[in-house]
Amino acid sequence: MNQLSPIHDLLIIGGGINGTGIAADAAGRGLNVVLCEMNDLASGTSSASTKLIHGGLRYLEQYEFRLVREALGEREVLLHNAPHLIKPMRFRLPHMPHLRPKWMIRAGLFLYDSLSRRVTLPGSRGIKFNDSDPLVESLKDGFEYSDAWVDDSRLVVTLAQCAREKSADIRVRSKCVGVSAQNNMWRVELKNEITGELETVLARCIVNASGPWVGQSFDGSQMAYKHRDVRLVKGCHIVVPRMHAGEESYMLQNDDGRVVFVIPYEHDFTLIGTTDEDFTGDPSEAEISEREKDYLINIVNTYFRKQISSADVLHSFAGVRPLLDDGEGSASEVSRDYTLDMDTSEAPLLTVYGGKITTYRCLAESAMEELEKIFPQMGGPWTQTEVLPGSQFESPSQLLDELTKRFSWASSEQLCRWASSYGSCTYKMLEGVDCAADLGEDFGFGLSAREVDYMCEQEWAFSVDDILWRRSKLGLRLEPLQVAKLEGYLLGRKKAITAAWTYT
Repeated sequence: MNQLSPIHDLLIIGGGINGTGIAADAAGRGLNVVLCEMNDLASGTSSASTKLIHGGLRYLEQYEFRLVREALGEREVLLHNAPHLIKPMRFRLPHMPHLRPKWMIRAGLFLYDSLSRRVTLPGSRGIKFNDSDPLVESLKDGFEYSDAWVDDSRLVVTLAQCAREKSADIRVRSKCVGVSAQNNMWRVELKNEITGELETVLARCIVNASGPWVGQSFDGSQMAYKHRDVRLVKGCHIVVPRMHAGEESYMLQNDDGRVVFVIPYEHDFTLIGTTDEDFTGDPSEAEISEREKDYLINIVNTYFRKQISSADVLHSFAGVRPLLDDGEGSASEVSRDYTLDMDTSEAPLLTVYGGKITTYRCLAESAMEELEKIFPQMGGPWTQTEVLPGSQFESPSQLLDELTKRFSWASSEQLCRWASSYGSCTYKMLEGVDCAADLGEDFGFGLSAREVDYMCEQEWAFSVDDILWRRSKLGLRLEPLQVAKLEGYLLGRKKAITAAWTYT
């Protein structure tokens, strides 16, 4: 059945970091917004990042000073706006004399410290390594600097919640299957991938924020959609057992000029990445190759005393970045900056190219500057100072203390995970819960039926992967029988979830 909806100001295609960031900003300025995502929120590139909020130290070598300055400024904004999802982190850079001289690294770190005002993060310094460090004995000198870590997929979900609070309509598993323009208006056909229902949505403007699918979003439409040349670059990561006891991360230089991060991950693990290789094909089918896996393993083994092999790889993931093709020979040298294109030849269409998680808010504000030409009545900027859902607390330690007192029956592991995942929304998730028995069925490692229900009803989760890899990282911990039990539970409530998602 094909239903016709009211006219929206903005229809956004893509539920990644850029799409949800634009949706939240636009809805907060008073625009009538609908966002459609053909899969789950952050199911593409936005959940396959290195999980960093950073300026991009290596981008200085490519003279991308504007991008670095903007990203460094955003570190402070995001640390304030989502402190449960984003936390400061120190990075250690071992010195390899044959790769970059000390003076060059010192100069780069001086710029990194100086390009934007630091409020919460300490500056860089030189350090010495000794027997207590996890590095090989030959490495004696190094440097240390500050950046931040982020739960990337939960940040996307939180932005979608923010957009919904501002009255945006968020439609996951809703695929754009037809687009046409008439009388300076868009007519978009959406297919609900769960129910199979079709709906026609009318919108005054479209924002194409579909990431690596940016050139495919209008396939099958009758319009002559011209997009820029996009270079798809695949980045891969591996997860292994914890490499070292400290909370600091390591930035490793390689002979090919690239860098690899070694980051403490989910308490018991280490995240290693990323690679940079050109990619062709369906972005949803991107996966790590044995050659890429060996590349990451060999770099780590060059620097660390603890040696790893492919047998130690517990999990891997690959993401495809949609970058503008600037003619660079190496995939690692292609600019990570973003570009916005406005086309008004048929009806207003704003296309988003590139971007990175750190600068999503700036990208959204730049998009609003373009959209203001079409919607001059919309409100002004607001996202720089308003905290995101779940961030209504004084400090992470204060929040954890309060949760511990209020829910004293919960384990410390549960409380820490709830605090860092939901922040102050933990109270909403546990509303009416007075003891552990009230949480319902336990699927393992503290994941309860109550929490699963919350993810489905408040965070658009639908599948096992949504819950175990994007709303949480419990996929690293649950055994096959526990996963099967979770699958059975989701199957049992599938009709209720589908009914809740039926468009109204």
